[in-house]
Amino acid sequence: MDLAHAIDDFVGQLTTLRGFSESTARSYRSDLTALTGFAVDRGVTTIEAIDLDLLRDWLWEASNSGLAKSTLARRTAAVRSLTAWSTRTGLTMTDAAARLRAPKADQHLPRVLTRGQIDGILHSLAAHAASGDAIAQRDLAIIELLYASALRVSELVGLDLDQVDLGRLTVRVTGKGSRERVVPFGVPAKDAIAAYLDLGRPRLLGEPMTAIFLGARGKRVNSRTVYQLVASLLADIPGSGPSGPHALRHTSATHLLDGGADLRAVQELLGHASLGTTQIYTHVSMERLKESYRTAHPRA
Repeated sequence: MDLAHAIDDFVGQLTTLRGFSESTARSYRSDLTALTGFAVDRGVTTIEAIDLDLLRDWLWEASNSGLAKSTLARRTAAVRSLTAWSTRTGLTMTDAAARLRAPKADQHLPRVLTRGQIDGILHSLAAHAASGDAIAQRDLAIIELLYASALRVSELVGLDLDQVDLGRLTVRVTGKGSRERVVPFGVPAKDAIAAYLDLGRPRLLGEPMTAIFLGARGKRVNSRTVYQLVASLLADIPGSGPSGPHALRHTSATHLLDGGADLRAVQELLGHASLGTTQIYTHVSMERLKESYRTAHPRA
């Protein structure tokens, strides 16, 4: 089968049959489109003609071009999934990528804000929201909920009205792999959401809409808007690492562990399939403890 057509068929079933997110499916398509260009340049146009040497050359060239190890790892995962699928469906006799190995991704500790920094952000947002501006009320509700419940940005922008229970202080979200979970939030987030729903959202709403968080034009707010909001809030705060919504997710998880929360409870809150994914936050907490020790102990 033509390689491009095989990739179309493969990517098409990622979300429908395998429960991949739209974002992951787009990333896989991008990676495999890059493979198609590389293969065609070398005279390989069918999926049957793909072999291990070609795949290794593809990754080697990508590595030499400066791609991050995390990107190379994702490319490896994409092509391994493709060739496993092609073998399973009978398109190929052997799995060309079965022995393909990805470079181990560098381990970077996530950016975590201090409690004082979070309090400063929330106090500033609350002051703007008190002016009655609808966007400011929405922004306060978004940041309160992101920090309170450690949601992914995709989960937040996908929320509908019937997924938030202000009485029980819970939000029901569908995360990676179409796994649904119910996550708690606190009274400050409840108050911010309630104020936004009562005062801000009606002024943003155009046509009837089930989405909770709306943009300036009355449509469902998108991920880019939330990224820009968080980045603007973190721009003047010292610290290295990404400045997007995931920084609030990392911060929430770390503050929970700092406060004595059980690791498995944090795993459930975050929606991680593996406990190992959650364990990075124990390293963050330990680094914070070491830094406090070095700063405070007279014989550190």
